[in-house]
Amino acid sequence: GRQGWPERAGGLGGSPLRRGVVVEELTKFGCPPPFAASLVEVLGPAVLEFGSAELVEQYYPRLLDGTDVWCQGFSEPEAGSDLGALRTRAIDDGDTWRVTGQKIWTSYAGSAQRCLLLARTGSVEEGFKGISALLLDMDTPGIEVRPLRAMTGDDEFAELFLDDVRVPKDRTLGAVGAGAAVTMNVLANERSVLAWQRQAWLQSRLSAVVAEMVPVGEQDDHTIGAAYTAVHALRLRVRETFDTIASGDSAGPLTSVDKILLSTAEKAVFDAAMKLDPELLLLGDGPSAERWQYDHTYARASSIYGGTAEIQRNIVAERILGLPREK
Repeated sequence: GRQGWPERAGGLGGSPLRRGVVVEELTKFGCPPPFAASLVEVLGPAVLEFGSAELVEQYYPRLLDGTDVWCQGFSEPEAGSDLGALRTRAIDDGDTWRVTGQKIWTSYAGSAQRCLLLARTGSVEEGFKGISALLLDMDTPGIEVRPLRAMTGDDEFAELFLDDVRVPKDRTLGAVGAGAAVTMNVLANERSVLAWQRQAWLQSRLSAVVAEMVPVGEQDDHTIGAAYTAVHALRLRVRETFDTIASGDSAGPLTSVDKILLSTAEKAVFDAAMKLDPELLLLGDGPSAERWQYDHTYARASSIYGGTAEIQRNIVAERILGLPREK
């Protein structure tokens, strides 16, 4: 877990590509990291880039060695993919921010020690320019966590209610009003190292589809071929993004293509499983059936979490293809 992280943060140094190689090899042998561990890859680089040296030294080693779990306080009931519309308010009170508002769909909030939180420090009219990123201790007075049960049966998600929660000013990541830059960093890493982990896992699950659901001597070339093509296209696109970010460059709006391909591939793999063995996925019981049922159900969310497919296609249309913007 410490490979590819800088020594100043408690890591072993080296390129982030090391982490990708380690994770892919572990996944091949049936030991992928738990999905909760993905938040290290998603949130960690943003804190490294925007956090103070003191903040990184104090909290980062605890993140890497598993002592602390972090969660991501971005989405709100009326601000999901449109984070520029969020309303959680941080009021300047000298050495502290006083934060009041609500977050939703916050993964692992019930077990997290820290939260990377977006809050409005400026006016609503400023959009993203009025938003700042804060690193919040989850045991701070005024925080209420309410679990949300998903259709998989998990209570991975939660609502956060913040009532006059005090956050020291030195927990601000970057400049006041720099929330957009922090958010873009988080999204970019969600679609590089994390997406690389996810494609490796999808390859392993597609191999399991072939091994467990295609009888010897029988073929369904179209179903398996379509899923393989989707996963391989994802791998090629994410590899380019991963290389770009590992070299210190920005992948820009092209990461929206990665997100679309990720949801396409995830659904293709588990739709193939459903087509080839509907009885197992619909009526089966036991550990194997439960795992396939869980994965197929979770795949339904793949075009929603991390930015909806509709929003990603708008970004591709407007910022990559140069089509007219929506009015």
